Amino acid sequence: MPHIKTSKKSLPVSTLLDIKSQKCGLRHTVYSVSGNEYTGEWQNNKKHGEILGYSFHLTTEMSVNAWPLIITYICYIIDNFLFFFQGKGTQVWKKSGAIYNGEWKFGKRDGHGTYSVLLPESKAYARKYCGGWRNGKKHGYGTYFYNNSSLYEGEWSEDQRSGWGRMYYENGNIYEGEWMKDKNHGHGIIRFSNGNWYEGTWQDGKKNGNGKFYYSDKGQLYVGFWVAGVAKCGTLTDFGRDEAPAPAKYPIPKLHLVDMELVLREAKSAYLDQY
Repeated sequence: MPHIKTSKKSLPVSTLLDIKSQKCGLRHTVYSVSGNEYTGEWQNNKKHGEILGYSFHLTTEMSVNAWPLIITYICYIIDNFLFFFQGKGTQVWKKSGAIYNGEWKFGKRDGHGTYSVLLPESKAYARKYCGGWRNGKKHGYGTYFYNNSSLYEGEWSEDQRSGWGRMYYENGNIYEGEWMKDKNHGHGIIRFSNGNWYEGTWQDGKKNGNGKFYYSDKGQLYVGFWVAGVAKCGTLTDFGRDEAPAPAKYPIPKLHLVDMELVLREAKSAYLDQY
């Protein structure tokens, strides 16, 4: 019986060389084919630990012989960049100059970290966000610094303000309470720069439901029901009138209704039926 010799399919030489040189532990600077460099620790041939460089950009001009070596390292491809980071390290975006310093997981920002941007005028770095991340997005507790003097500190979910948080607005207003999908939603209180404040329920960024609005300048308190940011029914009484800087000319007269609560319930029910 004739013996048939089967041919073994051999791997490319570049792949064999890479298998023999699997990187693990602390190494010197490694240069990619595009000229970018990485200095730090490796684990299972992937960047893992302290990172001082960043990944390289994919181009169609790369040598075909280099692709097996490149593919061996791929974890994620985002905007034509290869990302391998896992552990703690620093990522520098060459085009924008932005810097992220913190924890990574499977090539994405995950854990605690700080993201800073480069100011083109002064060439100085300004902190943009400091806090928790998950799967490359702001998640958990963190502080975000807006381009103006506004600031948000609180909970995040999927890159949006969600949960409890405090927002300091540029005009001096301060909101503290619940958020959902980047909007005031749930119970919260807002203190205006002029001393007025509102405490109650919110929906989609507007006052909605039961709440109280205090007019510190007039010394009046409104307790009632809101729909889509508009007060619909409630009671207005004098509250701190003697200390108010600009009280109304006359005090609010007291009304004597047979059943004031019934009147308010009926008015509130009429609006609830519409919405």
